Amino acid sequence: MSVQFCQRCLYGDTHPLGLVIDDAGICSGCRVHEEKDRLDWDARWRKLEALVAPYRNAGGEAYDCIVPVSGGQDSHWILHLVKERLGLNPLVVAYNKQYNTPLGIRNLANLRIRFDVDFLLQTVDPRIVRRVTRTTLRMFGSLYWHILAGQSVWPVQTAVRYKVPLIIWGAHQGLEQVGMFSHEHEVEMTRRYRKDHDLLGAEASDLPSLFDVLTEEDMAPWRYPDDATLDSVGVRGIYLGNYVRWDPKAQHEAMIASHGYKTSAFARTFDTYDQVDCFNHMDLHDLSKLYRHGYSKVTDHASREIRHGRLTRDQGLALVRRHEQVAPRYADRFCEWLGIDRRGLEFIFNQHRNPAFWTETRPGQWDFHGWSTLSGGSEGEAKDIGFIANDRLERDRGDHYILVGRGYPD
Repeated sequence: MSVQFCQRCLYGDTHPLGLVIDDAGICSGCRVHEEKDRLDWDARWRKLEALVAPYRNAGGEAYDCIVPVSGGQDSHWILHLVKERLGLNPLVVAYNKQYNTPLGIRNLANLRIRFDVDFLLQTVDPRIVRRVTRTTLRMFGSLYWHILAGQSVWPVQTAVRYKVPLIIWGAHQGLEQVGMFSHEHEVEMTRRYRKDHDLLGAEASDLPSLFDVLTEEDMAPWRYPDDATLDSVGVRGIYLGNYVRWDPKAQHEAMIASHGYKTSAFARTFDTYDQVDCFNHMDLHDLSKLYRHGYSKVTDHASREIRHGRLTRDQGLALVRRHEQVAPRYADRFCEWLGIDRRGLEFIFNQHRNPAFWTETRPGQWDFHGWSTLSGGSEGEAKDIGFIANDRLERDRGDHYILVGRGYPD
């Protein structure tokens, strides 16, 4: 496959979200990132304050908004903005990934206590989650479909159930990574984006028709409310990244210093802040991404840091080459949970290797010719840019996922 690469970051034009590379060799994601240095962010914050003002409940007897969170990613920063800066009264919601780390359980408890919020956790019957995961693993090579579907629909379902129309999300992936939108477009959540990009083109209602082991009743936790229901409540979802200059490294470090956020080193990336609540996101799920798309999460992290000026392109490429082929550490844990053996998992994963980036040279031996082998660049130094690891994913020796953990942080 012929891939054209951005001359600034490490993204190629086969990115699954789609991107455009201009005549100067710069991708649309880098061009939209340039807006961060020219927009008036004070003015945009005032615009956000005006946007949320009609949703404030003057009497204080109801919630002003729904805020989705997890035990990782940007959740502490989002609640800091919503509760401490905007002064809103949120109902905080989380979808139980079920691949939970002890560290993620700790962070989620810390978040609830630090911000003193009402909190709803959705935990779907693990037997159903396993059935769904077996289906999506076979069909798409994805063990993460149920999470992507759950964390994008549970807040919407809750908004309808509690009649709280405003949902406040963090940053929009399509904007931050590939410049699908401008910050000034002020794009909001849509069912279409969720299906096409989060759910690999398959809604909850599509899965039972593929494999009859799933029923319509099984899929209820992941089913998006219909348009008439959404309209009756007036549900809308806004993204803080349109109104705040988004910088995950700086934001996480602020939350480490002020709100007790805990982090961990990963084998497959240098970023110690992202997705510390899940054993599989930066492990098996990331390996699946490499198989299917020819690049992995470390490329996302390096491209982001290049855009923020903390890495050169060659330094970012060196970090990608250091991390992307590292073997997953927690595959046996997933196999035990799903009830398959390691060879079976490897067989399924191999069915979803993209032949544009992988060639089987002999049985079980694969030659990789993905993005990091095609994008040029010299063998730069894999520079340490100061990500903080102040804890670890595993706080005990348990070999199983924690379905529901303790309610206090330490």
